Amino acid sequence: MPKNLYGLLEETGARYGERVFLRFKQDDGWSAFSYADLLRRADAVGDFLAREGPPPGERVALMLKNSSLWPEIFFGIVAANVAVPVDTCLKEQEVAHVLRDSGARLAFIGPEYYPLIREIEPHLPELETVVVVGRLSGTPEGRVKWLAYSETVEGQRASGDARPSRPRPADDEPAVFIYTSGTTGRQKGVVLTHWNLLSNVAACLKTIHVRPDDDFLLVLPLHHAFALTTNLLVPLAAGASVSMVESLRTIPENMRRLQPTVLIAVPLLAEKMLARIQAGIQSHRISRILFRLGLGRVPGRAVRRSLGGRLRMIVVGGAPTDPAVIRAFGRLGIPVIEGYGLTEASPVLTLNPPRRPRPGTVGKPLDGVTIRISEPDAAGAGEVLARGPGIMAGYHNDPEATAAALADGWLHTGDLGRMDRHGYLSIVGRRKSLIVNREGKNIHPEEVERAVCRSPLILEALAHGYRPADETTGERVGLIVVPDQEALDSYAAEKGLTLGEEEIRRLLQEEAKRWTADIADYKRPRRVQIRFEEFEKTTTGKIKRYLYS
Repeated sequence: MPKNLYGLLEETGARYGERVFLRFKQDDGWSAFSYADLLRRADAVGDFLAREGPPPGERVALMLKNSSLWPEIFFGIVAANVAVPVDTCLKEQEVAHVLRDSGARLAFIGPEYYPLIREIEPHLPELETVVVVGRLSGTPEGRVKWLAYSETVEGQRASGDARPSRPRPADDEPAVFIYTSGTTGRQKGVVLTHWNLLSNVAACLKTIHVRPDDDFLLVLPLHHAFALTTNLLVPLAAGASVSMVESLRTIPENMRRLQPTVLIAVPLLAEKMLARIQAGIQSHRISRILFRLGLGRVPGRAVRRSLGGRLRMIVVGGAPTDPAVIRAFGRLGIPVIEGYGLTEASPVLTLNPPRRPRPGTVGKPLDGVTIRISEPDAAGAGEVLARGPGIMAGYHNDPEATAAALADGWLHTGDLGRMDRHGYLSIVGRRKSLIVNREGKNIHPEEVERAVCRSPLILEALAHGYRPADETTGERVGLIVVPDQEALDSYAAEKGLTLGEEEIRRLLQEEAKRWTADIADYKRPRRVQIRFEEFEKTTTGKIKRYLYS
């Protein structure tokens, strides 16, 4: 394995040359560029930074939606600098925090973020240069130097000028700062070294055998650690191809056209795909009967053709996956491999072995990773601790949080899990989300949420702890549910009812009571609130719990 990420690109660029690396849609149709093309384009970005960017080792931000330019800019940055991928869904103050905390001296941005950056620029004293990747109308003014990507980087690539030399980073030097998704509070900058990421790539490849003729469908945003490692670096290291969808709306059409073999997904995407597939099966009497009889592979042939005909694997992570979803895909002949990890681990810690998967678990530790359950309770559940070469160097500018997360040489994940006797890990909840009642019993909100969300009338739910004013110890279980409006409309039509807001509240409170009747009494919600808007989520579909605590 090379010593740094740019070395990985140089090695694969030389080895695979004109083999297609990336397919993407342009106005005039589908285009592609090769491994050698990516190397040449990344070289131009690195040369630009050598001439007009900050010194080696300084931070360079990348705020750009998935596009054909994202990989070349990323690799151009990590050739000598530290990349700071910015979540394009962040609000103004969150972007300001990321850029200010990271100390980014230069930023590549899409033109749509120009007003945002102009607004927060006075609060970013270290930001010196902004390169706009795309067309920008007007002439920007202000303290910051504004440049156009087409004139500087792409123009420089065509000029053929002598290339400036730059030292390559060592394997233990930072490669990226990835800011956590913020499910429990303010974002922290996770410092990942070149070796952190490269070792994780190698371990993933050892567990899931990627072939050079594989084609990975790229749906998830590359600023997220899960997509960066598994959907960019893994296929690059294996000599495979990556095909970039146009948008979330065009996924079915793009899959038919691009014929991917591997899909990297978060549970929300897998669930929506399955819902669409099952709706199609239900609309055909014979397919419906075959599926119910356990002969799902028969209608599964048509399903697989609709997904391009070559899909051999869906790898899902980023949040807990309902085992029923994994089993349903399996009955259709589409293996779903669930894994577990977090940004602080580069990010993958465990994966289900493709030949011996156990739905309901997140698999076994990767090669070189050690998992330990800290202070397990009577059911064997405790905090998941991890060690391995992918564990972060720490949090940028936050020694206190670093010391807490990396105590005693172990990464304290904050997740609660248990290991079975075969070495498979199951995640049962978040330590910070844990509800402790007056009797000292631990209640995992995820268990309550899974029970409630079996109701066809409930779209999503969030369980939380609350304490009545007259009580001083312990918590009770509270629940916030979001109705599935389409399902409610169908229910009302079937029953001949008119459902106003108050009727919906009573109905969903009864649904919550009905669907939690088979869990322990102390876990059942004592207060149910109705919310008529979906919860705010991270880019991987996880609810930002701290907003509703």
